Amino acid sequence: MKTKRLTQALERVEAWPAHAQDELAEIASEIDNGLHNGSYEPTPAELAGIDRGLRDAEAGRFATDAKVETAFDKFRGA
Repeated sequence: MKTKRLTQALERVEAWPAHAQDELAEIASEIDNGLHNGSYEPTPAELAGIDRGLRDAEAGRFATDAKVETAFDKFRGA
């Protein structure tokens, strides 16, 4: 059984280049494995990104709540 949205998406995917189709197939495999195994194993690239984020957080490289609110106020025209 396929949902209407999935059917429509798969029709569009057929026109994608091979590398994009392969990337989608890998993502679908990860989702499928997660549904069956109940656990997710991040890729080495994902683990590296997590490590970078943790290092940046420890170094205080993220905006403070006050700076984020100031930026939002600017965009809201406040």
